Amino acid sequence: MELKRISPFCFEIPKSGSMNVPGRIFMSDRMASALREEEALKQVANVATLPGILIAAMAMPDMHWGYGFPIGGVAAFDWNNGVISPGGVGYDINCGVRLAATGLEEKEVRPVLEQLVNALFQNIPSGVGSTGSVKLSSKEEIKVLREGGRWAVRHGFGEPLDVERTEDGGCMTEADPSVVSDRALERGVKQLGTLGSGNHFLEVGVVDEIFDAPAARTFGLFRNQVTVLLHSGSRGLGYQVCDDSLAFMAKHVKTLGILLPDRQLACAMIQSDAGRHYLAAMACAANYAWANRQILLHRARETFQQVLGIGPRDLAMHQVYDICHNIAKREEHTVDGKQRTVCVHRKGATRAFPPGHPAVCAAYRQTGQPILIPGDMGTASYVMAGTQTAMDESFGSTCHGAGRVLSRTAAKKQSKGRSINRELADKGILVRWTGRSTLAEEMPDAYKDIDQVVDAVQGAGLSRKVARIKPMCVIKG
Repeated sequence: MELKRISPFCFEIPKSGSMNVPGRIFMSDRMASALREEEALKQVANVATLPGILIAAMAMPDMHWGYGFPIGGVAAFDWNNGVISPGGVGYDINCGVRLAATGLEEKEVRPVLEQLVNALFQNIPSGVGSTGSVKLSSKEEIKVLREGGRWAVRHGFGEPLDVERTEDGGCMTEADPSVVSDRALERGVKQLGTLGSGNHFLEVGVVDEIFDAPAARTFGLFRNQVTVLLHSGSRGLGYQVCDDSLAFMAKHVKTLGILLPDRQLACAMIQSDAGRHYLAAMACAANYAWANRQILLHRARETFQQVLGIGPRDLAMHQVYDICHNIAKREEHTVDGKQRTVCVHRKGATRAFPPGHPAVCAAYRQTGQPILIPGDMGTASYVMAGTQTAMDESFGSTCHGAGRVLSRTAAKKQSKGRSINRELADKGILVRWTGRSTLAEEMPDAYKDIDQVVDAVQGAGLSRKVARIKPMCVIKG
């Protein structure tokens, strides 16, 4: 597929055929020359054919093939005349990342690291179909879907400050539990407070480099500081919401006279009953995910105190931020010089709002929104901050992680004969896991170079580096 370079860190797929807008991929020359996934590029072009799409179908440097939309994809649609598509959000609705920073330094935790990782592994359920210690009644589950992270804090899981430092305050107000299927509710009632499987993880790390000292101070970060990074989502409930919606929209879209280049792009007009139905159900799943990560952080706080024999004041664990990367949202953006209400799909992409934006919590309004970019479990993760360029060029969006270069099947094949946990231990990283093939599927070689991804979005001006965090121990589902 033709790629035309339009700036040092942006390449364009020219508008052709049934495309309504061009495609744009933010990446470096090095990444462009190594790009072999023609299918992911084709998906960008396919998204550009959807009705009501604005400016361009976009992808971030961590892009790879996904269901319908590429993972790493961003697309904004006119609120009144555009579509909403479950494929542009993904199955794991509001899969996201939460970072908490402690008052501890590495030297205080390293001597008890093995005890800590064992306790975290025991106290935080992980793996396919895992169930949590939070027992919900049907009525309480409905409240979770309406209130999100606020429900968790109200029930003693964490602090009000956690909610303040969560994207959207940990709650999408569009949620309407009455549109969520019984099967989705059944799957969600037992899984609150569980990590999940696949690429979900809990990681204890240490801040090893500061790039922007003023922003780091605002975020409460310092060198040698111990941190906790959580990556999880809406579990079986979110998966079922997506599955239900795709099954309905696959039939519904045929009544609209829209010619789709890929049936996985099934969609509905945002203002139709079908579109509003999906948005309301998706918001419920997003709220479930925020409640889930809130409970996971609370369990991590308790475990640290238990293992180290200290109280909350000495632990001083504060939430830096929680950000989602599989979501569709109503937002205000400038398009062709005019303010427009749009629906921004971010699938494997994160919000990157700039300094001064009213949606950024007051504590961070001068620095811009914190952005959390996890790498693979053997390298590093980054904390970044949002920029005005992101608002101008990518609907306030940036990358979400390292991005896969190997499928899970290919990763398992390449890992044969290797001991991934021993390789990580040789680097000083302890790992615990549940699934038999998890470590093989999630080995560091399966992912792109996180430094290249982060340098590309910084080069494109979509976000700026604040700090780097190296892993000390990791729990995988």
